[in-house]
Amino acid sequence: MNKWLRAGLSGLAGAVAVTLVHETVRRFYPDAPRMDVLGMRAIAKGMRYAGQTPPPDDTLHTWSMVGDIISNGLYYSLVGGGKKALAKGTILGAAAGLGGVLLPGPMGLGTEPSNRTRQTQALTIGYYLFAGLVSAAVAASLRKVRR
Repeated sequence: MNKWLRAGLSGLAGAVAVTLVHETVRRFYPDAPRMDVLGMRAIAKGMRYAGQTPPPDDTLHTWSMVGDIISNGLYYSLVGGGKKALAKGTILGAAAGLGGVLLPGPMGLGTEPSNRTRQTQALTIGYYLFAGLVSAAVAASLRKVRR
């Protein structure tokens, strides 16, 4: 299997993992991060900036989920394909988690969805770190398939 395919598949695995964790935990835990809300706000803000009216929240939520899978898949694809997948997955995951906590406020998206409590902050970082580790595990497994 070529390295580009391994990278893409490992990135997709990380993206699906982080999205599933977010969507599952938010339904049961009130202090869970709400990265879906940040995605919805980002889409709506961009549409308003372009002079468009954002769609209803259910449509925005669907767009946010699709956007998350695509953008996180591309991001976590940086883990796969080569050596040192575990180190790359750890670094990329931790960086994404920190970005999820630190960047929404300065971007004008609000801080509550990922910064509401210390638990919310820790979960945000943990989710993305988990996704990086999933990407690394898939990349390593696919690398072994090649041999």
